[in-house]
Amino acid sequence: MTMPGYKTKLEHIAIAGAGKLFIQSLLDRQQYYDPTGEALRRGICSASWPLFGLMWPSGVQLATQLAQRRVCPDERILEIGCGLGLASLVGQRRGAHITASDCHPLAEIFLDANAKLNDLPLLTYRYGQWGDSAPSADQYVEQHGPSGASMPAGLISASSLVGSIMDVASDAEPIVVDRAVPGAGFSERTLSGRYDLIIGSDLLYEPDMPVTLSAFIDRHANADAEVWIVDPNRGHRNAFSRNMAHFGFVLEEDKRLDDQPVLTEEGTQVYKGRLLRYRRQV
Repeated sequence: MTMPGYKTKLEHIAIAGAGKLFIQSLLDRQQYYDPTGEALRRGICSASWPLFGLMWPSGVQLATQLAQRRVCPDERILEIGCGLGLASLVGQRRGAHITASDCHPLAEIFLDANAKLNDLPLLTYRYGQWGDSAPSADQYVEQHGPSGASMPAGLISASSLVGSIMDVASDAEPIVVDRAVPGAGFSERTLSGRYDLIIGSDLLYEPDMPVTLSAFIDRHANADAEVWIVDPNRGHRNAFSRNMAHFGFVLEEDKRLDDQPVLTEEGTQVYKGRLLRYRRQV
């Protein structure tokens, strides 16, 4: 009997300043698994469902930039729209106080699995979503309870998922496995509080993102917060900067990343994009 689920692979990636990381990702953009409809309720359609679980060049660039930043023990860092959470894993390895956030039901499961694959402590994860599809806090608590949904009985946990992967991860080749896992994170809590540094990559992919994302950042940024956004030139950068200015954020740096290639298992890829660095003026 074939169990419902999706296929994953194991990727290896080296980040300057953080060493090599093993990342469990989705096999390709054809994967889809939403048996409870949780993703659809969050506005995630079948076409966008697999995007969280792929290794994106902008995510690699963000992780590389964070690896070069001096670790401040008292600094609270938040990665929004984290997907596989590569930058968060790099921050965790380097001893930063970092929280990962996403809206995908499986983001936390993959984050936990990848932390264990790299012998890292589990990261703090919080559900966070912006835009018209984001449920209100009251709606989310009504659906999941104040601490998130419990894991459905009989489904595979992140720990058993990692154990299965590690049993076959004996060489450097991509590994494909079939897995049936929960349709929603099993310990999700909603994002709250404010942070000193907020980071994200490839988040300006829709015309309405400059408005909704800047407002979301404002709600979770300290009075003098810094914001890093890696953008692969999707065309909404200027509108985003204007909306960030509305909340008191000044664009301090617009850094071209064209001279920093991305190294993947397929070889070196030329990256074209920018690091946008904002700071709120007190």
